[in-house]
Amino acid sequence: MFDDGDDVAEPLVRRSKIADLADWPAPEAPTAPREALEPVSAVTLEGSRTAAARREFAVLLGEFRRTAVLVPLDEVGDLWSAAQGGVRWICAFSDEEALARFAQARGDAEREWTYQAVLGARLLDVMVPMLPGPAGVALDAGSEDGMLFPPVAGIVPDSVAVDLGGVG
Repeated sequence: MFDDGDDVAEPLVRRSKIADLADWPAPEAPTAPREALEPVSAVTLEGSRTAAARREFAVLLGEFRRTAVLVPLDEVGDLWSAAQGGVRWICAFSDEEALARFAQARGDAEREWTYQAVLGARLLDVMVPMLPGPAGVALDAGSEDGMLFPPVAGIVPDSVAVDLGGVG
């Protein structure tokens, strides 16, 4: 409709209800409680780091269990082990080079080292329980890449896990 010819009428545009909804303003994000806005605490960060470290260790443990490692034999043909901190550690090596580095560090590089290839799972599940007292496996002992598999639940059988009261 025109009023004295000065105004132009807007044409009638048909719109669907969906178009009407699209024109609505976006709802505001709900306001987070004040405690949710606080910076992450050191305890929370430490907890997430611990969880990440546990996951990483679980992956390494799984790889170790599926891998054959080299275990030196002592003079009577038993698996070579060493006691440290009240725990007997079966010494295992990822390859001949790691064993050679260990022998050289001990000053025993000149002697012949007899060894046996053993699956990591067999060491943890069968050999560790055969040893008297708490026992675990030391992989690549003395190297920067070394790893300990201690006598605790989830690594060795529960019957010999020291954190569950097992003593071997």
